[in-house]
Amino acid sequence: MKFPEARPRRLRENPVLRKLVSETKLSLDHLVMPYFVRAMKEEKKPIPALPGLYHYSVEGLLREVGQLMKSGVHSILLFGVPGKTDLAASEAYARNGIVQKAVRALKKEFPSLLVITDVCLCAYMSHGHCGVVEKGRVSNDPSLKLLARVAVSHAESGADVAAPSDMMDGRVRAIRRALDSRGFESLPILSYAAKYASSFYGPFRDAAGSTPQFSDRKSYQMNYANCQEAMKEIAFDLEEGADMVMVKPALAYLDVIAFARRRFSVPIAAYNVSGEYAMIRACGGLPFFSEKEMVLEILTAMRRAGAQIIITYHARQLAAWNHREKVL
Repeated sequence: MKFPEARPRRLRENPVLRKLVSETKLSLDHLVMPYFVRAMKEEKKPIPALPGLYHYSVEGLLREVGQLMKSGVHSILLFGVPGKTDLAASEAYARNGIVQKAVRALKKEFPSLLVITDVCLCAYMSHGHCGVVEKGRVSNDPSLKLLARVAVSHAESGADVAAPSDMMDGRVRAIRRALDSRGFESLPILSYAAKYASSFYGPFRDAAGSTPQFSDRKSYQMNYANCQEAMKEIAFDLEEGADMVMVKPALAYLDVIAFARRRFSVPIAAYNVSGEYAMIRACGGLPFFSEKEMVLEILTAMRRAGAQIIITYHARQLAAWNHREKVL
C-alpha cells in the first residue's frame, strides 16, 4: 500500500503503542559499569578527565557498588590503578594487588554481583604498554605468560569473567589453557577481540595512568580503517576459547558491531569508551543538548547494531534517570 492508505504515523501517535512496537529494547540488564580502584586513604577522588566519575579505594568501591546494585545495575568491569609499576607488571598478578583485594571484598559483600576484570598490563608496566618490551618493541609471546598469570590471579580472587584487552596474538588461548589447568574451566572469557587504536581513549589513559611512555599502540591495536580484519580477529579469539567478544570503541564502530552480529552467534559487547562519555558530558552542559536524550539514543543505537552487552560509564547515571523518570 501507498499513501493515503498506508500511514506509518498511526503507530507513532500513542506513547504506549510506540513502546509496544519498538524494535529495539534497552534495559539496565544490558549495562556494565566500569570502575577504577586504587590504593589510597580517601574513599574516592574525582577523575578530572571524566566528569562525574571517581577513583575509589576498596572501601569506597564497596559503598558505591552497593548503591549501583540498588539502582538496578548488577555488572561491573574493574580496572586497577597500582601504587607502583615496573617492567614485569608484577602488581597485576600479585595476590594482594589492588584488583585482587577489590574482587575478594566485592564478592564477599555482594555474592550476586557480576565482576568482570580487565586483564592487561599497561597500567602496571612502567613504560605504559600492554606487553613486555624487548629492544624497543612490544614482544608478543613473552607477554602471554604474564597475561595468563593475571587472569588466573583474578579467578583465584573470585572474578566471574576474565576480559583480556591487550590485543596480543594468541592471548585468549594462553589464558584459556591457564584457567583450565587451575580448575577454572567454567570461568568465561570476554575478549576485547576488535579493539581499535583509537583517539577516544585519552580520558581513560589519564585515569588509569596507562599512557605509553614511547611510541603508540598501533602495532598491536587495530587500524580504524578496517572491518574485515575485525571479523578475522573475532574468529581467531572464538577458536581459541573466547565465550563473548567485544568491539571497542562503540559509537564510531556501529558498522563493525553490525557485521559481527550477522556473522557470529555469540554474545557481543560494545564498549562505550571514555572519550565518547566525555564528549556527551561536555555537550550535555550546553543549553541546546539534552544529555539524557543523547545517552538514550546512542546506547539504543548500540543495541540496534547488535550489542547484547554495553559497557558504559553512563550506567549509573542512566539507572538514576530510570529510577526517577522510568526512561527505559
